[in-house]
Amino acid sequence: MKLKITQIKSSIGYKVKAKRTLEALGLKKMNSCVTHNDTPQIRGMINVVSYLLKVEESK
Repeated sequence: MKLKITQIKSSIGYKVKAKRTLEALGLKKMNSCVTHNDTPQIRGMINVVSYLLKVEESK
């Protein structure tokens, strides 16, 4: 299964860890989208910055 991850909030004003996690996911700007496989590592990164993201499942 795949996950479509969209950044819905800016990372300005948040901790460096949050900014680096977004960068590791491949998100650079607001409203940018990436698709990743559903793995425990990706789920962990999503949990760290869940307040900045919208996650949808796709097949």
